[in-house]
Amino acid sequence: MNLNLKRPLAFIDLETTGTNIISDRIVEIAVLRILPNGGKASKEWRVNPTVPIPAEVTRVHGIKDEDVKDCPTFNDLAKEIYAFLSNSDIAGYNSNRFDIPLLIEEFTRAGVTMDLTSRKLVDVQNIFHKMEKRTLGAAYKFYCDKNLENAHSAGADTHATYEVLKAQLDKYPDLVNDVDALAQFTSMNRNVDLSGRIIFNEKGEEVFNFGKHKGKTVKEVFTKDQSYYDWMMKGDFATETKNVITRLRLREFNKA
Repeated sequence: MNLNLKRPLAFIDLETTGTNIISDRIVEIAVLRILPNGGKASKEWRVNPTVPIPAEVTRVHGIKDEDVKDCPTFNDLAKEIYAFLSNSDIAGYNSNRFDIPLLIEEFTRAGVTMDLTSRKLVDVQNIFHKMEKRTLGAAYKFYCDKNLENAHSAGADTHATYEVLKAQLDKYPDLVNDVDALAQFTSMNRNVDLSGRIIFNEKGEEVFNFGKHKGKTVKEVFTKDQSYYDWMMKGDFATETKNVITRLRLREFNKA
């Protein structure tokens, strides 16, 4: 089944120095851009992360320090990557929890602002987990009856994810072929920030989704425990999360 698109849908995949959204860096990024008319355009970039790639990570994706030492840094590539993603909704595999937050963190360090408020985010892994609960390799075998060659190569993973999404639409009649509907379906929580540290509750209020104040509204916590904001701002949280809590704090301050 071909995708029913109102605007381009960009499938992204990152290979990185690790799994920490804040401290790790991109070493390879691939983007497969699908157009509403079915056309495709793809680009891949190798990136010098400016920090060592741990040996255990190299064993996963096969990229060594010497492979990227002469590559441009993300700062060098940020505007080009941003331009290729322009006017696109974004899809990926585990992208809502990892690829997109880490990419936004890299853009922020490079001085590039990527506003996601008008973009739909489709996480193909969440469709798979809600329907079958497996990994990308298993998803590719299950839905497409193919073995995933070159797994953990960003280019191979983006193409596999695109094929899996199309096969999911064929397999599940109740899965609506519309990016707005897919974005809603693949959102595991109603996140306020990308990392899911803050989510909306059933009343539409922003609540903490972690730690000692989990389940409490941000408004309540910042009113009764004002030091919590300072702790988060100094803590190991994504820049985007800090921007969100600052916006929420200022909103309540301006109401007072």
